[in-house]
Amino acid sequence: MSETASISTGIAHRYASAVFDLAKEGKKVKAIETDLDTLAGALNESEDFRNLIHSPIYTRAEQGEAIAAISKKMKLSPTMANTMALMASKRRLFVLPQLVKTLRDAIAEDKGEVTAEVISAKALTKAQSDKLAKSLKATTGKTVTLQATVDETLIGGLVVKVGSKMIDTSIRSKLNSLQNVMKEVG
Repeated sequence: MSETASISTGIAHRYASAVFDLAKEGKKVKAIETDLDTLAGALNESEDFRNLIHSPIYTRAEQGEAIAAISKKMKLSPTMANTMALMASKRRLFVLPQLVKTLRDAIAEDKGEVTAEVISAKALTKAQSDKLAKSLKATTGKTVTLQATVDETLIGGLVVKVGSKMIDTSIRSKLNSLQNVMKEVG
């Protein structure tokens, strides 16, 4: 991991842990989950929002005013709105994407849930998703939420990531390993 990525992750972790503790203490975890969905949507859909949090051309005051207006418009909970205002005043908005991910992970861990990233060559059917989730639940012992994406370059099969574990049954990886074996022979 690069040094800047490590620093960003550390900053995001500290903010996420503080927000989670405050939300849990005030029994507002559900409100924070809603805020996270809203923020993730904004980060994915709005280039202007991404520019605001990453660009150094905005002053602290400009970022603070923009975040206050955005928080009000998005109807964010007071805890999240105040956290974002603090991040703006400290010039730490650039860690917002990591904060969202870290906070989601903390909430899921508290609930005994785990998110599995599933990449498939074709979109999974409901039955396939349910079967995979059931299988992963048996393996992990936790409730599994699937985050599915499609990558046609896999040709077939799946790549499943749960925490630090990865299972790659894609045809692409099998062809790559076969190619490596053939290089060793020749």
